[in-house]
Amino acid sequence: MESKMKNMKRKIAFFTALSLFTLTINAQELGLRFGDVTGGNVAIDAVLDMGEFTRVHADVSFGNGVGVDLLWDFIYQPLGNEELHWYAGFGAFTFVGSPFALGAIGEIGLEYRFKELPLVIGTDWRPFFRLIDNTDLGFSTFGVNLRWRL
Repeated sequence: MESKMKNMKRKIAFFTALSLFTLTINAQELGLRFGDVTGGNVAIDAVLDMGEFTRVHADVSFGNGVGVDLLWDFIYQPLGNEELHWYAGFGAFTFVGSPFALGAIGEIGLEYRFKELPLVIGTDWRPFFRLIDNTDLGFSTFGVNLRWRL
């Protein structure tokens, strides 16, 4: 039984990494997220615009395993001017390592998009509900994003 669980974890990790690799190739913004991330405190951060007011926001971190956060930001609005935006969304996260984790995650953030530079700086809050391996809620997950617009 334990061998089947390890194989399932490896398959999930492979397909997650493949999906995120494909996403980062097509990303319009690519950078780093510092702070609380699934699996560590630094992650590769990518954003793929899906329309005028929606986008996919993905993070991959490496530590004692591989952590992946994949969120759909369904609100992405300017806040008074073109440079300052706020966003909200939800998605899933997984950690393939010891212990394995899987759950749902939310996101509320604020970011500044420089006009003269292709740079985006932001901060966000990501509460989560971990369903597997332990069941718990987390509310202290804050981070800072630094991304380059491609």
